[in-house]
Amino acid sequence: MDDSPKDTNVVTSSEMEVGSHSQPPPSNSDDSTHQTPEELVARAIAPIKREFLRPSPPSRTTQNDAVSSSDADADAKQSQSNVVKEKKSKRQLKRERRQEKQSALNLCPGIAKTGDVNACSYKDKCRFSHDIQAFIAQKPVDLEGDCPYTQAEVPCPYGLTCRFTGTHKDSASAATANVLKKSSELNGLSKDVQKLLWKNKMCFTKADAVIKSLGLVGTKSKIKKSVDKEEDKVVPNGSQAAGETECKNVTDNSVDPSVDASTFSAADEVDCETDELRPSKKTKSVVDEKGSNEVENGAIVLEKDVEKNYIETEYVRLNDDVLAESDRSLKIHPREKKLIDFRDKMYLAPLTTVGNLPFRRVCKILGADVTCGEMAMCVNLLQGQASEWALLRRHSSEDLFGVQICGAHPDTVARTVELIDKECTVDFIDINMGCPIDIVVNKGAGSCLLTKPLRMKGIIEAASCTVDKPVTVKVRTGYFEGKNRIDSLITDIGSWGATALTIHGRSRQQRYSKLADWDYTYQCTHKAPSTLQVLGNGDVFSYLDWNNHKSNCPELSTCMIARGALIKPWLFTEIKEQRHWDISSGERLNILKDYVRFGLEHWGSDRKGVETTRHFLLEWLSYTCRYIPVGLLDVVPQRLNWRPPSYYGRNDLETLMASDSAADWIRISEMLLGKVPDGFTFAPKHKSNAYDRAENG
Repeated sequence: MDDSPKDTNVVTSSEMEVGSHSQPPPSNSDDSTHQTPEELVARAIAPIKREFLRPSPPSRTTQNDAVSSSDADADAKQSQSNVVKEKKSKRQLKRERRQEKQSALNLCPGIAKTGDVNACSYKDKCRFSHDIQAFIAQKPVDLEGDCPYTQAEVPCPYGLTCRFTGTHKDSASAATANVLKKSSELNGLSKDVQKLLWKNKMCFTKADAVIKSLGLVGTKSKIKKSVDKEEDKVVPNGSQAAGETECKNVTDNSVDPSVDASTFSAADEVDCETDELRPSKKTKSVVDEKGSNEVENGAIVLEKDVEKNYIETEYVRLNDDVLAESDRSLKIHPREKKLIDFRDKMYLAPLTTVGNLPFRRVCKILGADVTCGEMAMCVNLLQGQASEWALLRRHSSEDLFGVQICGAHPDTVARTVELIDKECTVDFIDINMGCPIDIVVNKGAGSCLLTKPLRMKGIIEAASCTVDKPVTVKVRTGYFEGKNRIDSLITDIGSWGATALTIHGRSRQQRYSKLADWDYTYQCTHKAPSTLQVLGNGDVFSYLDWNNHKSNCPELSTCMIARGALIKPWLFTEIKEQRHWDISSGERLNILKDYVRFGLEHWGSDRKGVETTRHFLLEWLSYTCRYIPVGLLDVVPQRLNWRPPSYYGRNDLETLMASDSAADWIRISEMLLGKVPDGFTFAPKHKSNAYDRAENG
């Protein structure tokens, strides 16, 4: 579909009057009026019934220009203020944040829960405000509806700061509400574990042992990277400190000496991001060409013969023919894993940003069988980042739940799966090897691994041997268009330890510029061993799509549903009931209400929680606006690549929901969460609906 809303819709609260649903985006509705439905479908234009079409209004660009010209002075002042902000020192910014916490907007949580100014144990040292009267004076009007905790008949943990204070029955204690939240949501990160991760003192006994047993650890020497990166030293293995393990970076096109396990992951990611020190490659070149005992960047080689033998060994390991022989000597994993049968199950794909816990709860109600958390970066999890650990949260209603992780190296992934196995309750762990985002690919993770089969092998083997839980893998057809690689690796992926493989029928270069190649997915499925379940992914948008893929390839276990669920989450119901659901605008609004209620339970019912819920609701609405009601179409069902002309809905709410204007999405959010704050802005984050952009092809 057209990518314009993703690029242009940066809307402020002062601009909302411009983006009314009565002014739809420009389209080719005049052309579509004179073409048959078959001709429109051939051009990937949605064949909407003529009585619902409307002529194209003036270009929105012209409208935006008028707005921008009238607000030119304000924009200039804003840009000047931004320049001033950039000049502020870190100390000044920190002081401003501290003062903001002490303002009347931020009431002390302890006082908010009880309503007693003496409830705070920190007294005068507290970083938050203790002025209840000042907080109440500036607090916005309560939202309509009941507090989600009151509906559960427990005290609200947010007390006076809750945006539904008037509906509270008892604010004396919030202990019961906290217990309720803990019982309904799982996989939280404890403070003790987080501190160990911060200090890099967490022990990974299983992961380190597996890495060593698989031969992914240097046997004769190691490079110890100092914190200041001023010198690198190679020391004998005998001087290794207790509890430390050597890990090496397995690559296809370079030989990296072993790196201290305690600093490997973090240092490697910094190296990829800053492109500064790369001692491993220089060490190899110096030893090969000079034969010297000295290495650039301060690295000192103590044993030239050992280093030479090490490089020769690594060269042999990187040879595909010899590797096939060495696979036979690998020890078979002795434990039996609990397998998950994905066959014919409704699988909600891990969806970045929008696939949060409240959205997954909505999809569970509408028929999803399997859910998976958003992709989490291994390095961030190992560093104890709370925002990354939040992606692993699980609701009690998710009876078959997995988490998806993304990492570039075997030791990083192995340690992450061991940590998840210890601290979380999950049914399977999925490794992302298909993410096309540049920031992920540039660090050697995601779809970059499709060009490095040996790295893939090391990661899958290390992960599957570290935990008893099933390890699944998600890939694309290949990295470059026309150069498919996955079909040649299908058999190997099954032998490496993966129990299921999801194939997204697009290459990394292609992104979303064309429809998914399901014929290639079928070919890969036929080549897969019986022990490896293969799941297809791409453009499933109706029960007919589901039926066709299953009938064309009975060996296919199931179809993963991604953007189809974002646009119409009731797709799971349609597949199970084998029908096209002509859902009304009121029913769609009720789904949004459920999402808002789940969001307030998850992110909180105070000011911050309400605005967080609003933000993710708007991200979701940037997808739902692409749904075209069944009753308006000449040809059913809708396809994902159809571009809708401008049209009227059957009522005002349906017309509003069809708008691709961010101002109208904000209007819908105000129907559910009240007025937006002054100065509110929103711009959609993703561009995954770009079918015809040159950069994606």
